[in-house]
Amino acid sequence: MNKKKFISRVNPLFLKGIAHRGLHNEEFSENGLKAFENAIKNNVAFELDVHLSKDGVLIVAHDDDLFRVTGNHGIIEELTLEEIKNNYTLLDGEKVPTLQEVLELNKEKVPLVIELKVRNANYKPLAKRLINELKDIKDTKNFHLISFDPRALLATKKTKITNALLVCKEHYWTFKLRYLFNGLDIEDNLVNLKEVKKYQKRHFVNVWTIETLKSLDDVKGKVDTITFQHLDPKLIEKSL
Repeated sequence: MNKKKFISRVNPLFLKGIAHRGLHNEEFSENGLKAFENAIKNNVAFELDVHLSKDGVLIVAHDDDLFRVTGNHGIIEELTLEEIKNNYTLLDGEKVPTLQEVLELNKEKVPLVIELKVRNANYKPLAKRLINELKDIKDTKNFHLISFDPRALLATKKTKITNALLVCKEHYWTFKLRYLFNGLDIEDNLVNLKEVKKYQKRHFVNVWTIETLKSLDDVKGKVDTITFQHLDPKLIEKSL
Protein backbone atom coordinates (compact mmCIF):
# COMPACT_ATOMS: atom_id res chain seq x y z
CA MET A 1 0.00 0.00 0.00
CA ASN A 2 1.43 3.38 -0.93
CA LYS A 3 1.83 6.05 1.74
CA LYS A 4 -0.94 8.32 0.47
CA LYS A 5 -3.49 5.50 0.56
CA PHE A 6 -2.33 4.39 4.00
CA ILE A 7 -2.72 7.88 5.44
CA SER A 8 -6.24 8.10 4.02
CA ARG A 9 -7.18 4.93 5.92
CA VAL A 10 -6.07 5.92 9.42
CA ASN A 11 -7.18 8.45 12.01
CA PRO A 12 -4.86 11.51 11.64
CA LEU A 13 -4.14 11.37 15.38
CA PHE A 14 -2.31 8.11 14.73
CA LEU A 15 0.33 10.11 12.83
CA LYS A 16 1.08 12.37 15.82
CA GLY A 17 2.73 9.68 17.95
CA ILE A 18 1.74 6.46 19.70
CA ALA A 19 2.09 5.89 23.45
CA HIS A 20 3.85 2.55 23.94
CA ARG A 21 1.75 0.24 26.16
CA GLY A 22 -0.35 3.26 27.08
CA LEU A 23 0.81 6.55 28.56
CA HIS A 24 2.43 4.85 31.55
CA ASN A 25 4.72 6.31 34.17
CA GLU A 26 5.84 5.64 37.76
CA GLU A 27 2.21 5.82 38.88
CA PHE A 28 0.44 3.93 36.09
CA SER A 29 1.59 0.44 35.04
CA GLU A 30 2.27 -0.33 31.39
CA ASN A 31 -0.63 -1.99 29.57
CA GLY A 32 -2.96 -1.09 32.43
CA LEU A 33 -6.32 0.69 32.32
CA LYS A 34 -4.91 3.72 34.15
CA ALA A 35 -2.16 4.11 31.55
CA PHE A 36 -4.71 3.82 28.75
CA GLU A 37 -7.02 6.31 30.44
CA ASN A 38 -4.06 8.69 30.72
CA ALA A 39 -3.50 8.43 26.96
CA ILE A 40 -7.18 9.07 26.28
CA LYS A 41 -7.21 12.14 28.55
CA ASN A 42 -4.18 13.50 26.70
CA ASN A 43 -5.73 12.71 23.29
CA VAL A 44 -2.88 10.39 22.32
CA ALA A 45 -3.05 7.21 20.27
CA PHE A 46 -1.80 4.21 22.22
CA GLU A 47 -0.41 0.74 21.63
CA LEU A 48 -1.08 -2.47 23.55
CA ASP A 49 -0.27 -6.18 23.30
CA VAL A 50 -2.72 -9.08 23.30
CA HIS A 51 -2.26 -12.75 24.24
CA LEU A 52 -4.85 -15.52 24.02
CA SER A 53 -5.69 -17.05 27.38
CA LYS A 54 -6.31 -20.77 27.91
CA ASP A 55 -10.07 -20.18 27.64
CA GLY A 56 -9.85 -17.97 24.55
CA VAL A 57 -9.91 -14.45 26.01
CA LEU A 58 -7.66 -11.67 24.72
CA ILE A 59 -5.49 -10.57 27.64
CA VAL A 60 -3.55 -7.29 27.50
CA ALA A 61 0.09 -7.71 28.53
CA HIS A 62 3.45 -7.54 26.81
CA ASP A 63 5.20 -10.66 28.13
CA ASP A 64 3.68 -14.13 28.01
CA ASP A 65 4.82 -14.55 31.64
CA LEU A 66 3.05 -12.11 33.99
CA PHE A 67 5.90 -12.02 36.50
CA ARG A 68 7.55 -8.75 35.42
CA VAL A 69 4.36 -6.70 35.67
CA THR A 70 2.68 -8.48 38.61
CA GLY A 71 5.46 -10.18 40.63
CA ASN A 72 3.70 -13.52 40.18
CA HIS A 73 4.78 -16.12 37.62
CA GLY A 74 2.21 -17.42 35.15
CA ILE A 75 2.05 -17.97 31.39
CA ILE A 76 -1.05 -16.25 30.00
CA GLU A 77 -1.72 -18.95 27.40
CA GLU A 78 -1.78 -21.55 30.21
CA LEU A 79 -4.19 -19.61 32.45
CA THR A 80 -7.93 -18.93 32.31
CA LEU A 81 -9.39 -15.44 32.60
CA GLU A 82 -10.68 -16.27 36.07
CA GLU A 83 -7.23 -17.43 37.21
CA ILE A 84 -5.63 -14.25 35.87
CA LYS A 85 -8.18 -11.94 37.48
CA ASN A 86 -8.05 -13.75 40.82
CA ASN A 87 -4.31 -14.24 41.17
CA TYR A 88 -2.53 -11.45 39.29
CA THR A 89 -2.48 -7.73 39.99
CA LEU A 90 -0.46 -5.06 38.22
CA LEU A 91 2.04 -3.11 40.27
CA ASP A 92 -0.25 -0.05 40.34
CA GLY A 93 -2.98 -2.16 41.97
CA GLU A 94 -5.10 -2.64 38.85
CA LYS A 95 -6.20 -6.00 37.49
CA VAL A 96 -4.63 -7.28 34.28
CA PRO A 97 -7.09 -6.03 31.63
CA THR A 98 -8.78 -7.78 28.74
CA LEU A 99 -8.97 -6.21 25.30
CA GLN A 100 -12.71 -5.92 25.70
CA GLU A 101 -12.24 -3.81 28.83
CA VAL A 102 -9.88 -1.50 26.93
CA LEU A 103 -12.32 -1.16 24.03
CA GLU A 104 -15.09 -0.24 26.44
CA LEU A 105 -12.86 2.30 28.16
CA ASN A 106 -11.66 3.93 24.95
CA LYS A 107 -14.89 3.84 22.91
CA GLU A 108 -12.79 4.81 19.86
CA LYS A 109 -11.92 8.20 21.36
CA VAL A 110 -8.29 7.82 20.29
CA PRO A 111 -6.64 5.44 17.81
CA LEU A 112 -5.57 2.04 19.12
CA VAL A 113 -2.62 -0.03 17.90
CA ILE A 114 -2.93 -3.72 18.72
CA GLU A 115 0.08 -6.03 18.68
CA LEU A 116 -0.72 -9.73 18.29
CA LYS A 117 1.52 -11.83 20.53
CA VAL A 118 1.88 -15.34 19.15
CA ARG A 119 2.92 -18.26 21.37
CA ASN A 120 3.39 -21.87 20.27
CA ALA A 121 2.14 -21.02 16.77
CA ASN A 122 -1.35 -20.04 17.99
CA TYR A 123 -1.62 -17.29 15.37
CA LYS A 124 -4.84 -18.68 13.85
CA PRO A 125 -6.99 -18.79 17.03
CA LEU A 126 -5.41 -15.52 18.18
CA ALA A 127 -6.29 -13.74 14.94
CA LYS A 128 -9.76 -15.29 14.84
CA ARG A 129 -10.52 -14.08 18.34
CA LEU A 130 -9.26 -10.58 17.55
CA ILE A 131 -11.39 -10.38 14.42
CA ASN A 132 -14.42 -11.33 16.51
CA GLU A 133 -13.58 -8.71 19.18
CA LEU A 134 -13.39 -5.97 16.54
CA LYS A 135 -16.43 -6.92 14.51
CA ASP A 136 -18.61 -4.17 16.03
CA ILE A 137 -16.22 -1.23 15.83
CA LYS A 138 -17.60 1.93 14.28
CA ASP A 139 -14.61 3.03 12.21
CA THR A 140 -11.64 0.95 11.05
CA LYS A 141 -9.58 4.17 10.88
CA ASN A 142 -9.36 4.04 14.67
CA PHE A 143 -7.42 0.75 14.68
CA HIS A 144 -4.11 -0.56 13.41
CA LEU A 145 -2.67 -4.07 13.77
CA ILE A 146 0.97 -5.07 14.19
CA SER A 147 2.92 -8.26 14.86
CA PHE A 148 6.36 -9.80 14.54
CA ASP A 149 4.61 -12.90 13.20
CA PRO A 150 3.59 -12.33 9.55
CA ARG A 151 1.15 -15.24 9.74
CA ALA A 152 -0.88 -13.50 12.43
CA LEU A 153 -1.22 -10.34 10.35
CA LEU A 154 -2.13 -12.24 7.20
CA ALA A 155 -4.87 -14.01 9.15
CA THR A 156 -6.46 -10.64 10.05
CA LYS A 157 -6.56 -9.16 6.56
CA LYS A 158 -10.31 -9.55 6.12
CA THR A 159 -10.87 -6.95 8.86
CA LYS A 160 -9.76 -4.25 6.37
CA ILE A 161 -7.90 -2.61 9.26
CA THR A 162 -4.44 -1.34 8.34
CA ASN A 163 -1.50 -3.45 9.41
CA ALA A 164 2.27 -3.21 9.69
CA LEU A 165 4.90 -5.89 10.12
CA LEU A 166 7.18 -5.45 13.12
CA VAL A 167 10.82 -5.73 12.03
CA CYS A 168 13.79 -5.83 14.39
CA LYS A 169 17.52 -6.14 13.87
CA GLU A 170 17.58 -9.64 15.34
CA HIS A 171 15.08 -10.95 12.78
CA TYR A 172 15.76 -8.56 9.93
CA TRP A 173 15.06 -11.27 7.35
CA THR A 174 11.35 -10.47 7.74
CA PHE A 175 12.01 -7.18 5.90
CA LYS A 176 11.82 -9.29 2.74
CA LEU A 177 8.09 -9.69 3.40
CA ARG A 178 7.42 -5.94 3.52
CA TYR A 179 5.19 -5.77 0.46
CA LEU A 180 2.73 -8.26 1.90
CA PHE A 181 1.58 -5.63 4.41
CA ASN A 182 0.34 -2.05 4.49
CA GLY A 183 3.49 -0.75 6.17
CA LEU A 184 6.37 -1.47 8.51
CA ASP A 185 6.95 -0.93 12.22
CA ILE A 186 10.72 -0.92 12.65
CA GLU A 187 13.25 -0.91 15.46
CA ASP A 188 14.97 2.47 15.78
CA ASN A 189 18.40 1.09 14.86
CA LEU A 190 17.16 0.27 11.35
CA VAL A 191 16.03 3.71 10.17
CA ASN A 192 19.29 4.59 8.45
CA LEU A 193 19.55 1.45 6.34
CA LYS A 194 19.50 2.24 2.63
CA GLU A 195 16.68 -0.17 1.83
CA VAL A 196 14.56 1.14 4.71
CA LYS A 197 15.00 4.73 3.55
CA LYS A 198 13.99 3.71 0.03
CA TYR A 199 10.90 1.91 1.31
CA GLN A 200 9.89 4.82 3.55
CA LYS A 201 9.79 7.29 0.64
CA ARG A 202 6.71 5.56 -0.76
CA HIS A 203 5.34 3.50 2.12
CA PHE A 204 4.34 3.98 5.74
CA VAL A 205 6.98 3.42 8.41
CA ASN A 206 6.60 3.68 12.20
CA VAL A 207 9.56 3.42 14.57
CA TRP A 208 9.79 1.91 18.08
CA THR A 209 10.46 2.54 20.89
CA ILE A 210 11.71 6.12 21.29
CA GLU A 211 12.34 7.09 24.90
CA THR A 212 15.17 9.64 24.89
CA LEU A 213 15.64 13.04 23.28
CA LYS A 214 18.71 11.75 21.45
CA SER A 215 16.78 8.84 19.95
CA LEU A 216 13.99 11.22 18.97
CA ASP A 217 16.47 13.47 17.20
CA ASP A 218 18.04 10.48 15.43
CA VAL A 219 14.76 9.38 13.80
CA LYS A 220 13.33 12.83 13.08
CA GLY A 221 12.31 13.19 9.44
CA LYS A 222 12.99 9.54 8.69
CA VAL A 223 9.66 7.96 9.68
CA ASP A 224 5.92 8.72 9.46
CA THR A 225 5.04 8.32 13.12
CA ILE A 226 6.72 7.33 16.37
CA THR A 227 5.96 4.87 19.14
CA PHE A 228 7.32 6.41 22.32
CA GLN A 229 7.48 6.15 26.10
CA HIS A 230 8.82 8.33 28.95
CA LEU A 231 8.57 11.43 26.74
CA ASP A 232 6.06 14.28 26.51
CA PRO A 233 3.48 13.51 23.77
CA LYS A 234 3.56 17.17 22.69
CA LEU A 235 7.28 16.84 22.05
CA ILE A 236 6.65 13.82 19.82
CA GLU A 237 3.92 15.62 17.88
CA LYS A 238 6.19 18.62 17.23
CA SER A 239 8.89 16.35 15.83
CA LEU A 240 6.58 14.81 13.24
